[in-house]
Amino acid sequence: MIDFKTEIANAIANELTEIPKDDIYGMIEVPQDSKLGDYAFPCFRLAKIMRKAPPLIAQDIAGKLAGNALFEEVRQVNAYVNFFMNKKAVIGETIAAALDKDGFGRSDEGSGKTIVIDFSSPNIAKPFHIGHIRSTVIGNSIYKLYDALGYSVVRTNHLGDYGTQFGKMICAYRHWGNDADIERDPIRTLLSYYTRFHEEAKMDPSLDEEARKTFYDLEHGGEDEVRLWKWFSELSMREFNRVYDLLGIEFDAYDGESMYTGMMQRHIDDLVSKGLLVESEGANVVMLDEFNMPPAIITKSDGSSVYCTRDIATAVYRKETYDFYKNLYVVASQQSLYFKQLWKVLEKMGYEWAKDCVHIPFGMVSLEGGQTLSTRKGNVVFLEDVLNEAIDKTREIIKEKNPDASQEMIDETAKVVGVGAVVFNELSNSKIKDYEFRWDQVLNFDGETGPYVQYTHARCASVLRKAGGGVVAAASKAIAGGDSDAVDYSYLTGGSAYELVKLIYAFPGIVKEAAEKYEPSIVTRHIVDIAQSYNKFYHDEHILTSDEKEQTAKVALTIAARNTIATGLGLLGVKAPERM
Repeated sequence: MIDFKTEIANAIANELTEIPKDDIYGMIEVPQDSKLGDYAFPCFRLAKIMRKAPPLIAQDIAGKLAGNALFEEVRQVNAYVNFFMNKKAVIGETIAAALDKDGFGRSDEGSGKTIVIDFSSPNIAKPFHIGHIRSTVIGNSIYKLYDALGYSVVRTNHLGDYGTQFGKMICAYRHWGNDADIERDPIRTLLSYYTRFHEEAKMDPSLDEEARKTFYDLEHGGEDEVRLWKWFSELSMREFNRVYDLLGIEFDAYDGESMYTGMMQRHIDDLVSKGLLVESEGANVVMLDEFNMPPAIITKSDGSSVYCTRDIATAVYRKETYDFYKNLYVVASQQSLYFKQLWKVLEKMGYEWAKDCVHIPFGMVSLEGGQTLSTRKGNVVFLEDVLNEAIDKTREIIKEKNPDASQEMIDETAKVVGVGAVVFNELSNSKIKDYEFRWDQVLNFDGETGPYVQYTHARCASVLRKAGGGVVAAASKAIAGGDSDAVDYSYLTGGSAYELVKLIYAFPGIVKEAAEKYEPSIVTRHIVDIAQSYNKFYHDEHILTSDEKEQTAKVALTIAARNTIATGLGLLGVKAPERM
């Protein structure tokens, strides 16, 4: 697809030889008000170079480019040059590109480069709660964005399957456990034990010491500790996979913390040999004073490992295994300092690729009333419950609006729309914002929501069904073949149609921007804009007219809108239903 911004930069550069083309490209803007043109070029920065007032520079550029076939009009407004593109050229280029449902918005810029992305990572034997949705769906969308840009992406689920909490869980089980209860409802039962442990430990501090000793035995291969740990892990994965199946999320590797147990000593020895490991209050640490950071703890006073020990081994393993271009960690913003420490430890160890490790932070979730999520206190909302509640609510809405629909259709659509509503809601705002979990907000299907965008996709599909397969096929063939006689784009140069075209044209750039900023909400907001724009076009225009050429053009735009919405939803991990 032609990059019209580049074409404008080329045209200006031919007239302004004093300014590098790349600088010109970076100065070109898209006006918020479409009445000011499709693109604008501000001339303020040129005044010093050209020794001329900005409005005069703008006037000179506008005069020289006025006859260029790219533009319907080039207008000087004060210090700006405003460009009104040749609409037929933009429309033809956009619709032809968007006709490729599988290729539009994709590129091969990442070919030959591998990205490892670490996301979701729930803790074994603990609830997969609403707080985990952030890492899970943000990470999945970032994976899809980079996959669309041609990178080889390795999705890894770094399960929290090690650490002192397992000593606590095993202790709790030994004191109060019941196998039948665990088998019947594993996570809720284990959560009750974990919660009870912390309550009992307030009155009996010896429980904490017992838990530390139990974890030490687990880390050193204690037979019963390992047996219980494996049992808890298997039960947890069974529960987790039900949620991943609902979300349609898969992983390439489940490399939990325990996987790196045998790899840690190599890196501890390396730290010692390089004189980086020092004793501090009984623990072994790496000092980071020169970076104005607290020390990074490597091993505790009893010799057991900590997160940093395992994360050093993890990062080195990923580099040696995948030779990554980028190593991404989708983890809450609370851990920002920790990751800065980790990168500096890797840097001090001599790993120049530490600069390619990136922490992607996100805001925290609290319960209504500002109550903090806490597994220790039992303050959690299970993610599976949220998804099932959304499906149930959607099912009731569909039954009410489509009383004659089959149960199979109702159930299938309810799952797609209900789960989609939760995921879309999660990705609607900037990832760094904290937010309060509210049932009424998560399950709200009105306004700028996932169901609204999904409904618009279904509306496009409905229009195309009514047009008939022959009309759709003929329009597609004519566009693909560049048959200007069969497709008259003058029918799409009006307000609502052309505004929709411009939003579709911008979509590939939106995908790239969202990936570069690790920000799926950029895609979310854009496809809401496309959905709103298509609905305006739908209401403003009569699409299935008796005029064959007019119908062909409008059907072509509907195909382009449908494809773009479907691709955008797919990049968020949301399905696009054909009927609603």
